[in-house]
Amino acid sequence: MDRKASRYDALFRRNEGAFGAFVMLGDPDIETSARILDALVEGGADMIEVGIPFSDPVADGPVIQAAAVRALAKGVTQADCFALLGGFRDRHADVPVGILTYANLVLAHGRDAFYRAAADAGVDSVLVADVPELEAAPFAEAARAAGVDPVLIAAANTPEGRLGRIAALGGGYTYCVARAGITGADATVRFDHDAMLSALRRHNAPPPVFGFGISKPDHVAAALAAGAAGVISGSAIVALIAANPDDPAPAVRRFVAGMKAATLDIRPPVVPA
Repeated sequence: MDRKASRYDALFRRNEGAFGAFVMLGDPDIETSARILDALVEGGADMIEVGIPFSDPVADGPVIQAAAVRALAKGVTQADCFALLGGFRDRHADVPVGILTYANLVLAHGRDAFYRAAADAGVDSVLVADVPELEAAPFAEAARAAGVDPVLIAAANTPEGRLGRIAALGGGYTYCVARAGITGADATVRFDHDAMLSALRRHNAPPPVFGFGISKPDHVAAALAAGAAGVISGSAIVALIAANPDDPAPAVRRFVAGMKAATLDIRPPVVPA
């Protein structure tokens, strides 16, 4: 646990905001997916979040759903995804990597087996998007037993009692949704989450990272100014991959570089020990 946790610890103690990039593993194919993961790091992504192709991703919008369909059509399996992540970890020893997935995929081959496979592939965290905090304890326990951080989701309208449970169960970072609904690039995303962020601080939660709708450098700067430790952008990157199926890496690299540059404009406080 200490080895994996140190990647997030080191990241959030930098005097700059963290930029995280999400992609669907296996989209558009296994070989290109490996190159895309490298391009994210080359563009400056501080942390990587990945999806495992799934037929019913209820938290995801049409862009990420389409990426899952493309990967499934190529026959991409969970084992393929762990192999991709293991190869990435061999090439990039220090970049934090998290999986955003769903309970069916975790339970299909056994909860403990899933987290052990994730740990063996060098994964640092797992967020199970459709498991509420009231049902999250068995997942968090299995994750920690394997040396993986259990990431939980918080929202602006989450009651403080639930935020306290999220803080107690969570590890690595707290995924804070920037708006209601599903994933998707959104020009009207807002960051008026002061009450939620204050409550997470009171409960000593893992650092807050905003996702859902982060698609422009302005969104990055606004989230950090509002008190986030970092952001994750997904749909905008996945859309670039779909628009450049022959060689998406250059476009992905440029986009990530522009988003990462915005984290340097506003430097959040260093996360205390």
